[in-house]
Amino acid sequence: MRPVRQPGAEKLQPSTPLPGQPRRSENTVVRLDVSAYRIPTTMPEADGTIHWDSTTMVLVEATASSGEHGLGYTYASATAAPLIRDVLAPIIIGTPVDDVRLAWGNMIATVRNVGRPGIASTAISAVDTALWDLKARIANQPLFLLLGAHRREVLIYGSGGFTTYSVEQLRKQLADWVSEGITQVKMKIAKDWGSKPEEDLRRVKIARGAIGPNTALFVDANGGYTVKQAVELAEQFADYDVSWFEEPVSSDQLDQLRFVREHVPMRVAAGEYGYDPWYFRAMLQAEAVDVLQADATRCLGVTGFLEAGGIAHGFAIPFSAHTAPALHAQVGCVVPEILNVEYFFDHARIEQILFDGGPQRVGGYLRPDPCRPGLGLELKRQDAERYQIAG
Repeated sequence: MRPVRQPGAEKLQPSTPLPGQPRRSENTVVRLDVSAYRIPTTMPEADGTIHWDSTTMVLVEATASSGEHGLGYTYASATAAPLIRDVLAPIIIGTPVDDVRLAWGNMIATVRNVGRPGIASTAISAVDTALWDLKARIANQPLFLLLGAHRREVLIYGSGGFTTYSVEQLRKQLADWVSEGITQVKMKIAKDWGSKPEEDLRRVKIARGAIGPNTALFVDANGGYTVKQAVELAEQFADYDVSWFEEPVSSDQLDQLRFVREHVPMRVAAGEYGYDPWYFRAMLQAEAVDVLQADATRCLGVTGFLEAGGIAHGFAIPFSAHTAPALHAQVGCVVPEILNVEYFFDHARIEQILFDGGPQRVGGYLRPDPCRPGLGLELKRQDAERYQIAG
């Protein structure tokens, strides 16, 4: 049997135009700059399994020989920054600006011995997004139109409801989103690794009371329950018309996730920890979810997100974007079908702090600006400096 070559197992070279084709632009990537920022939360936050008091963003700025700049970012450890500088930048510099997908394959090949899932995938994600942003800016097109839009806006759901919130904070956040026209909201459950199920149920009841009967209520356990807990609690969550149960158990255990999916009355969603298209394929082959989630800041960037969306479409499974609303508003307009985009409280706040030019929120939708090229984002350099850390 012939061995199967793994994707990206050998470095690809820029293609040569066929006779009669227009000459390719000589514009190449000449520089990658990397910086890291740590933005404190407004108060301590937690979900079912971890606590945090800040969020780190690693930002990549790609410069072309023409002088144009593009940016990309990932919500990841600052350790992604030296990996970008030391491992990825040397193979990206000199790449034609048009060859983003070629660059993507070469980055995947380069991190083979580093270990692709995890930090390496987040690093590739930031670079890939910066290269797409650069290409779109040079073309003077918004990214969603350059890639071929299926729509001009995406439905969002408000996401927060952290387990550290008081009852009043929970009520106010969810109710405020509803008053602003958002028709779907999500809250965190499985507090302290599912050790307080009565409190989870009480908070779900409070959330339903705060948003009324006509708003969709989602819950996210972040893998904090056991299989038996998830199935038993799902029946009780259904009393409050919970229609989405995210990561009821760990998404690393696809057999367990499938079992829960088959025994609960609401949709099961997962996939945010997918770092490449092959993970998403395995998740759908296992019939583990009703909704596939992907995060372009983790799953190998814009290119990886579009592949994930195509895989979901091929399996006829609804597709959703995880966090990073400014980025996902763009690529969410491009995939064949998308159910919604997560309007995550922390990331929406951070993107407003660090960037100008984010998508417009109109009621329960995000609309990329069709008049701004690329992602439409510009770094607020003076504002960002106060949050910059070594990376």
